[in-house]
Amino acid sequence: MTTGEAAARWRSGISLRTHGVYAALGIVIAFNLLFTPNFATVTNVRLQLVQVTPIVVVALGMAVVVATAGIDLSVGATMALAAATLAATIDRGPAIAIAIALLVGVLAGLFNGVLVGVVRIQPIVATLGLFIAGRGFALMIADGRLTEIFDPTIRSIGTKRLVGGFQAGVFVALSLTVIIGVLVRYTVFGKRVVAIGGSPDAARTAGLPVRPSLILVYALSGGLAAVAGVLATARSGAADPSFVGLLIELSAITAVVVGGTPLAGGEIRVMGTVAGALLMQLIFATLIRHDLSDADARMVQALIIVAAVYIQRGRLR
Repeated sequence: MTTGEAAARWRSGISLRTHGVYAALGIVIAFNLLFTPNFATVTNVRLQLVQVTPIVVVALGMAVVVATAGIDLSVGATMALAAATLAATIDRGPAIAIAIALLVGVLAGLFNGVLVGVVRIQPIVATLGLFIAGRGFALMIADGRLTEIFDPTIRSIGTKRLVGGFQAGVFVALSLTVIIGVLVRYTVFGKRVVAIGGSPDAARTAGLPVRPSLILVYALSGGLAAVAGVLATARSGAADPSFVGLLIELSAITAVVVGGTPLAGGEIRVMGTVAGALLMQLIFATLIRHDLSDADARMVQALIIVAAVYIQRGRLR
């Protein structure tokens, strides 16, 4: 193979990793427009956006973590903790209850960040602890049962329609996408995240505050997971720690990887992550609409994860 051919092949691989998600999203949309009844209705568009909102919010935090060559398996448990905390403190008023729920999420993230950044435990092991224990804590807070929430302010967050008839959660996800996009692209913090993921040792040698940055990254992930937990609870009108956020870490990781952010770190693609979340949501909904079982749809999702990692294999060496 000549140098020119090798360069062309490398550029082709980069293009597939970074832009393939948009092509795949276009193909899925085109398929549904042709073969799925009522796909293009306003009602269905609203439904798909509402269902993907928690995944987008969690995936944004996951993308920042993955950019540091880390992983956060505890986001689903953090969602459950936030939901249980919201239900347990709602008698103090909706604003205070939401603030406490978000604080719990940030503290959970800080705990992970200390384990990763200070204690130097591998991210997958550090976050696995909270993945297991977090939902147990949430069940303890909720006394092991589903708790309905009747507060009108909380219910309105999940049901009230705003501009275009879209629910508030959709606009929260949109706002957070813009904020995270600006954060990672135009701030010193974003540049540090990418540098740490590229080479932690080089970042330390250059004098970058690696430990504080990692702690902040995991705190951000925990905070965003808590936001998703509040939104999910508001939408359902109840906090169920057994099911809130269950397996969402897999959906978030899939969205990040499919969206072009390499598991090896050193790069982050915010819009790709959002597109990845939309792609996975539409694929799942399409399979269900065409009479595939939930188990079959999950297997397809697993195959997509493997394919996305295979495409990124050049970055993993």
